[in-house]
Amino acid sequence: MVQDSPRAAADDSRNPYRVVLSKPGALNFSAAAVVARLPMSMVGIGIVLMIQGIYGSYAMAGRVSAAYVIAQAIASPQIARYVDRVGQAKVMRPMLVVSTLGLLGLVLSAVNQAPEVWLYATAIIAGASIGSYGSMVRARWTHAVNDPRQLHTAYSLESALDELVFVVGPVLATLLATEVTDSAGIIVPMVAAVVGGVWFLSQRRTEPPVMPAVPGVKHRSAMRSPGMIVLAVVFVAMGLIFGATDVSTIAFAEEQGSKSASGLILGVFAMGSLISGLAYGARHWVSPLWKRFTIGMVALALGVSLFFVVTSLPMLAVVMFVTGFTIAPTLINGNALVQNLVTPHQLTEGLAWVGTSLGVGVSFGASIAGSRIDAAGAHAGFQVVMIAAGVAVLAVLASTRVLRRGAPRDDVAEPAETADVPDDEAPEQGPATA
Repeated sequence: MVQDSPRAAADDSRNPYRVVLSKPGALNFSAAAVVARLPMSMVGIGIVLMIQGIYGSYAMAGRVSAAYVIAQAIASPQIARYVDRVGQAKVMRPMLVVSTLGLLGLVLSAVNQAPEVWLYATAIIAGASIGSYGSMVRARWTHAVNDPRQLHTAYSLESALDELVFVVGPVLATLLATEVTDSAGIIVPMVAAVVGGVWFLSQRRTEPPVMPAVPGVKHRSAMRSPGMIVLAVVFVAMGLIFGATDVSTIAFAEEQGSKSASGLILGVFAMGSLISGLAYGARHWVSPLWKRFTIGMVALALGVSLFFVVTSLPMLAVVMFVTGFTIAPTLINGNALVQNLVTPHQLTEGLAWVGTSLGVGVSFGASIAGSRIDAAGAHAGFQVVMIAAGVAVLAVLASTRVLRRGAPRDDVAEPAETADVPDDEAPEQGPATA
């Protein structure tokens, strides 16, 4: 690997984000991916709000949203596997057309109060073709950046943006559906998907090369890795935390007589995470990645456990700002662990699994917390948050040996080549051991 010049190294230490975003095409594909990712956090809750507002049934809304989420969870990693073998643009351009028609069909069916079966059909079509731009943008970074430290910074940037999308998206969908029109929470992410998707896929020069098929070698699913199963479970639980927190915060603000303040408080939550994520990515870390992921998950659980004792909106804002500092670093480390747990030709698929798991958790967290809030108030929704955090911590603590083990050494890309070095002595290697 070519060593950076002293001047480049100094620039990197001062502002590593400027360094990675100055790579050819990097700023454009990263910005496009942010826009294209909005449906991940908006469509699930948008479906619930639209169906409930038009049909007056939370039960039906939950069923249709679940159909969308399940279809996405099943299909998105399979689309990612195909992307690895064929290419991003070739696969996702037709998928973008199909998903847009599916979402448009869902909106038209709901607005015209079509029979329930049409809602299921269109939701499944949309969910099964939406894909995962979060995994594809990280694959582009892996191709665009050769230095492991810079790759750590790039992954940190994307995780901070991911978290911002997952915190702000549901709030935006809620405001659109309640203040504009029932279907606005679907229409806006649909437009974002088209604009962001076309913008992202048109950038062919930064698209990673297709991994050539090896004759006689069958490509196994990334989920054959025990560590990936652990990550998927933990990311579902983290999604539950985010989705339930969004709904519970809105309900708590309404109980306090200031529903409009919920958006500001959730913005504070996202801001804390964004600040910590950018600071975390700007630093060179040497401690084992699995250990930092575990510490981050425990810290997040401790933070959200304070939600249940808050008695005012200012107190909630303070707790959420402090707790937000634990989110982005934990997401960064979780996504970085994927590169340790899968082989190079499984990278997009592996990243798609954790991204999809987070989205599934957000949708179900909002739905479950909503049901509990209807029955027992906002603090019942915060109980859902704490239970999800407890599940995530138990899963991580029970599986540290699996997370440390990683993928077989001879199948792992260069950044993970410290696998045989004792954890406490391993040097920093970007997302592989960042």
